[in-house]
Amino acid sequence: MAGSVLPIRLDPVLKKRLTAKAKAEGRSVSEQVRYYALLAMIAEENPELPLSMIQDILEGDEQAKQGLLEPYPWGVL
Repeated sequence: MAGSVLPIRLDPVLKKRLTAKAKAEGRSVSEQVRYYALLAMIAEENPELPLSMIQDILEGDEQAKQGLLEPYPWGVL
């Protein structure tokens, strides 16, 4: 995802936590910051949704983009 550069200063403890989380999630620190910013914006716009639901929706959206989903057979038990 190409975009403009926005240099920001991070508290050293926050930077360490972001680095650790990014490594655990297989993202760069920049990607992790973008992911958290996206989550925060969606959560602010949809206060009735729990964070876990927002994360599941984003994961499902990515799975759909990758062609990993199968159509649900509505009305079939």
